[in-house]
Amino acid sequence: MFRALGTLTSDGRLLFATRCGRMFAYGLFSVVLALYLKAVGLTEQQIGLLLTLTLLGDTAISLWLTTSADRLGRRRTLIAGAALMVLAGVLFATTSNFYYLLAAATIGVISPSGNEVGPFLSIEQAALSQTLSDADRTQVFAWYHVAGAVATALGALASGCLSQWFLREGAAGPGIYRPVVLAYAALGLLLAFGFLLLSPGIEARAGGVPPPTTWMGLHRSRPVVLKLSGLFALDAFGGGLVIQSMLAYWFHVRFGVNPAVLGSIFFAANLLAAASALLAASLARRFGLLNTMVFTHLPSNVLLMLVPVMPNLSLAILVLLLRFSISQMDVPTRQSYTMAVVDPDERSAASGITAVSRSIGASLSPWIAGVFLARPTLASVPFFVAGGLKIAYDLWLYRVFKALPPKSS
Repeated sequence: MFRALGTLTSDGRLLFATRCGRMFAYGLFSVVLALYLKAVGLTEQQIGLLLTLTLLGDTAISLWLTTSADRLGRRRTLIAGAALMVLAGVLFATTSNFYYLLAAATIGVISPSGNEVGPFLSIEQAALSQTLSDADRTQVFAWYHVAGAVATALGALASGCLSQWFLREGAAGPGIYRPVVLAYAALGLLLAFGFLLLSPGIEARAGGVPPPTTWMGLHRSRPVVLKLSGLFALDAFGGGLVIQSMLAYWFHVRFGVNPAVLGSIFFAANLLAAASALLAASLARRFGLLNTMVFTHLPSNVLLMLVPVMPNLSLAILVLLLRFSISQMDVPTRQSYTMAVVDPDERSAASGITAVSRSIGASLSPWIAGVFLARPTLASVPFFVAGGLKIAYDLWLYRVFKALPPKSS
């Protein structure tokens, strides 16, 4: 299990470190993001709209940066992404004007869900793949996911503890959460410094081979990638209704949960998600990638729909944690399956296109969730809609792809 990590080069280890730093920052900010926006005077509808435009902006910037990375340089592109994190954090910390915040959210890089956004994932995975053998890639990707999930969990815990400390010290309103926002900007600076240390070996032309010139990097596998992209967008749209920021806000409104407890909840949730990634790799070896994706995802979505019907906080937390313990098993298996059903020279393109499709799907739904959250009688609707859509995705995915065997393991 640990052997694959021993094959990492110095660039590979640095990419793991930057992944951890970035996901810590995402977890840190996502727990308090909606609470901070509410504290500076935004309505629930404005918060939902801002989060939607945040994800749309991240998607547009990601598409531009990832499709230009091999030409402009992967290291330069990663540094540019880190700079956009800094920009977003600084502007969020220094203004309460809705339109300025909207501009910062659209142009900058922020993760309302605590999940990966921006240009980083596709570029880092392409760079990692360049330094790994085929035999080690899947296991390293699983550890890459685990490292990010643990970092997100620690960020969520730190966010809650930091906010609660400032609350006890007498801070009020936005002042409770602003230090977290500033910490996010500072972590963006550290991330940029880490990317500066990467060697030329991660670049697309490092081996003297030019990048592919086919349209969007796809040829024979284009129909498969387009079908996967559409289904992944549906799944992400459902998930966007219950992103971590919105879940934190729902628990705060429904049960009066304070920031420290919120941080602890999502710390535990993300740790469970991290552990599930390694278990998913074992299940996939026995039952297959597609079966593992579908038959672990289905019960997790049923559990999601049960969260709002729980009569008290303890049961709601328990069901949420049970859901997180299996909800992310499809992530490393989904990534591996995508790589396995396309030709080797289409893998970077397939990863980028499917990632953008998920970002587009996820970006459309937070505004809808904000509309529901603004009405107490409808605040639980996003859980049911999200669960239903994600169940439909699972069944549709299985029906379409059950007869398509992977080209490689």
